[in-house]
Amino acid sequence: MDGNLNALTTVFTEFYYWVTVVFMFLIHVGFCMYEVGASRRKNHMHTLLKNIMVIPLVTVTFFFFGWWIYWTFPNAFPGIGGIDFAAGTAYTPWSEKMGTNMQDRITGVFWAAFLLFSWTAASIVSGAVIERIRSSALWMHAVMIGSVLWIIDAAWGWHWDGWMVKVLGYHDAYASGVIHAIAGGYALGVIMVLGPRIGKFAADGTPRDIPPHNPWMLAIGLFLIYTGFWGFYAACNVPAISPEVIDGQITGTTWTATNIYLAPTSLSAITFNFLMSLSGGLMAAYIVSKGDAFWTLSGGLAGVITASAGNDLYHPIQAMIIAAIGVVIVYKLHYWVERRFKIDDAVGAVAVHGYAGVVGLIICGFVLWGAPSSPYEGYATVNPLGQTIGAVIMFGLLGFLPAFIISKIQASFGILRIPEAVERQGLDFHENETYEAAIADITQATHAATPAE
Repeated sequence: MDGNLNALTTVFTEFYYWVTVVFMFLIHVGFCMYEVGASRRKNHMHTLLKNIMVIPLVTVTFFFFGWWIYWTFPNAFPGIGGIDFAAGTAYTPWSEKMGTNMQDRITGVFWAAFLLFSWTAASIVSGAVIERIRSSALWMHAVMIGSVLWIIDAAWGWHWDGWMVKVLGYHDAYASGVIHAIAGGYALGVIMVLGPRIGKFAADGTPRDIPPHNPWMLAIGLFLIYTGFWGFYAACNVPAISPEVIDGQITGTTWTATNIYLAPTSLSAITFNFLMSLSGGLMAAYIVSKGDAFWTLSGGLAGVITASAGNDLYHPIQAMIIAAIGVVIVYKLHYWVERRFKIDDAVGAVAVHGYAGVVGLIICGFVLWGAPSSPYEGYATVNPLGQTIGAVIMFGLLGFLPAFIISKIQASFGILRIPEAVERQGLDFHENETYEAAIADITQATHAATPAE
């Protein structure tokens, strides 16, 4: 019976992660639609293609070394520990687990769930830099954030043995910091070097609004991101696990779902809290933006991100209120930074993901103060200081700082930003001159053949 139950659990877990990955693919579809809708017509194909190429570049690099990093780096921090090469041996690209293997039905789908998180991190950066970054420069950043930096922070703060969980009491169940704060910080580091789009700021420094070309595409894109994000929440859980499997640390006699830290939770809990935080974010954004459609939609996403750190433990009403508070802070902070530092965050990615992630981590430290960060004995409990240090590590140390340095190096070699003439003309026309010329000829011939009325 035990053997049959374990076999059934394995098959269920395999199918569970496969389904969540399919749902999460909608996040990338949503980001593509969102960014194309936000960009101007002259940059549509460039915007789309730079996002599409994130998929193969991050997938291949994540296969070769990203997944290995997650298993070898949980304690790789000065004064804490080193790289555990032995733990990563099973996840090298030539290992038995990383291929067709009927004895291991879980690694591939679990790897894929984390891979989709990697795509998400890269896509967040992509949105902030539209219409002025070279594709090759963005792809280098996509690999760095998607297959190196975010997976290091996942090893530190999103692994049952991560040093941040043990030492700081870091708690981030659904990735306020692990994905969103780091990606928002990374995006800020890039755009500080990249500079604003031509015409974004008037001569006196006043910011101008560059409205989306297609608000309907943008809206549908955001709804797809909501849908994929719901699947993302499910992918952050282990669907069914026996208490005795986890070294006897989890008390009880029944099989259970767990969060990423292997503490018991349920899909019911995250369903309540996902929808309540989405609602809190939407309502707060509508009020604070005075009914601006773009910010109302973005506020729903920012609300979920703010509440995500503790949404495994919050009461649904707490999730709603925390989401609303986060959205108000994020909205105000976005425009203050834009005016003060002349930052052109084309889609509000730094605010919606980065600022919301940081605020969510800090709020979680106060609301869940004293709660266990893990079911394992000896780990620090959740606390405001640990969460704040964690936010600084995610947004600043692993996000902003490496992005700023890499962007400075790219800029020094002239490979970061497109030339001014190309930006004014449009990336699509410049990169597809033959195609555009043919379209112009066809249009001209059609007009010439049309009899005058």
